[in-house]
Amino acid sequence: MKAALIIRERRLFADGFIMEMVIWRVPKPVPPVWHGFKYRFFYGRPGERLIGYDNERGKGDHRHYLGVEERYEFTSIEKLLDDFAEAVSNLRGEPI
Repeated sequence: MKAALIIRERRLFADGFIMEMVIWRVPKPVPPVWHGFKYRFFYGRPGERLIGYDNERGKGDHRHYLGVEERYEFTSIEKLLDDFAEAVSNLRGEPI
């Protein structure tokens, strides 16, 4: 099985901010995670990440929020999407 794209969405806001979400189903989990997804979420401007969620080999699931990196507890795609949307909404001060 090859990697399969599940979601690729990009939204440009009128104030110049960008929100992007990309999720792939991968044939084998990316160590040290247990699930079969590779993802990267971004909110910010070119060259300025305010919020990011991703997983990478050796680091696992984690998020970036206003310059602080912390572990993220992945449970499902739906929860990941909800958590990211909530973080962006909170930072923007409006629902997205």
